[in-house]
Amino acid sequence: MSIFPFIDGRVATSINNNNELPLLREYKWDFTQNQFELEDGKFKIVEGLEAVKIWIYKALKTQKARFPIYSKDYGHDLEKMIGKEQSEGYVLSQGRRYLKEALLISPYITNLREVKVNFNKDSLEFKFTAETVYGEVRIEDV
Repeated sequence: MSIFPFIDGRVATSINNNNELPLLREYKWDFTQNQFELEDGKFKIVEGLEAVKIWIYKALKTQKARFPIYSKDYGHDLEKMIGKEQSEGYVLSQGRRYLKEALLISPYITNLREVKVNFNKDSLEFKFTAETVYGEVRIEDV
């Protein structure tokens, strides 16, 4: 039993002997409200492609090595570009590289394609298709 009342304490840690990945599970995220989705006061859980989509969203919202709860490889390095005067081409190139580094560490994501990076004054916007072990998912406006 967990010390946290909203976590049941069961953790799936084993991978099948035939090198198959366990089914990816994530807590359901409400992208419009920017918060977890609850049902009767309990966290909803999603699996497969929907879980990958949530994982991508959270990885792109988390600065790498900032929060000790995550591994040092989880998240992005995009903040390294803040405050530096670089050409737009350099920023777009680095943004693309940081995006790939942040997402391709997941064994569930096999490739990124149709990657478009837009630089708008002080922010980067990404659009891409992620090829995953569950199929493809199109990510826009991240």
